Formats: sequence, C-alpha cells, structure tokens
Amino acid sequence: MTQSSRILAALAALLLLGSVVPALAVGETQTGKVSGLPVPRYVSLKTDRVNLREGPSKDHRTAWVFQRAGLPVEITAEYEVWRRIRDAGGTEGWVLHSLLSGRRTALVMPWAKSGTAPLPLFDRQDEKGNVVAQLQPNVIASVKACRDGWCRVSIAQPGRDISGYIRQDRLWGVYPNERVE
Repeated sequence: MTQSSRILAALAALLLLGSVVPALAVGETQTGKVSGLPVPRYVSLKTDRVNLREGPSKDHRTAWVFQRAGLPVEITAEYEVWRRIRDAGGTEGWVLHSLLSGRRTALVMPWAKSGTAPLPLFDRQDEKGNVVAQLQPNVIASVKACRDGWCRVSIAQPGRDISGYIRQDRLWGVYPNERVE
C-alpha cells in the first residue's frame, strides 16, 4: 500500500468513526454496526501479544504492542474486522477483533500512585466483612458480577483462585453503576 493510499484509508476510517460513534452523553451507548453489541463496551485481550495499530488495517503502523493477556480494554468503535480500543491509560488504536475476548476483567485502581496501600478484598459486599486478600493497584481481576456498587471478582493465584468483593469504583473495566451478571 502506498503512502497516499494509507492516508486515504486512515481518513476514510476517521470519517467512518465519526459516523459510527458520535459524541455520547456519559453512560450512553449505541449498537455497533458490525457486531450488534453495545459501543462503548469493555472486553479483554485474548493473548500476550496484541498489536495496537494507528488505523484499521495491517498496513497501518503498529503504535504499541500489548503483552498482557486478560488486560481490560474499552471498545469505542467498530470497522469491519477491526475494533478501536482504549486502555486504562487512555492509549487508543485499532486491533483485530479476533484478538479480543468477551471475558470481563478489570484493573484494580490503575490510577493509584506508586506506593499506594493495597486494597482489601472482602468476603461479602460490606467493608465490615472479613478481608480475604489485599490487592495491589494494577492487578487484573476476573469480574464475575457487579451490582449495588460492588463487584465479585476472582484473582488467579498459583494453585488456586481468590474470590471476594471490591467496591466497583475501585476498578477500571466496569462502568459506574453497571450491572454485570
């Protein structure tokens, strides 16, 4: 692909992006034109190597390589077999849809500064519950359910999984007040 055709493809994608996902009010979603699923929505990376591209084709430059399977990302647009995603740090780009999983995961307080105290994982939806684990910021948790401001999550540990409850506002990968079943 020539440089000029690459530029034209990028412009076409941007024009399409504008028609697929207009500015949305906070908490508002649309249905993706390709998948029929809500946009925006959270998903996770399937593998330990996912190329983030500047545009929706393999001809576009790789801007970043994710190396963390299970990392939650937010789909913000769809174009054929490509999905525009955003990570917890705000980095955006395009990935092949086959490299994404519908499995819900979340990051524990990725916005926390280094040296932040661990966050308690409780045995029930109550801060007076027993603490079953202390979670460091940026730990990936599998989201099992969310309701009433709490999420039931599990953390993979060698030889066993730890399950418990954490306040929903301490996770990136679920929307405020989103109900996950």
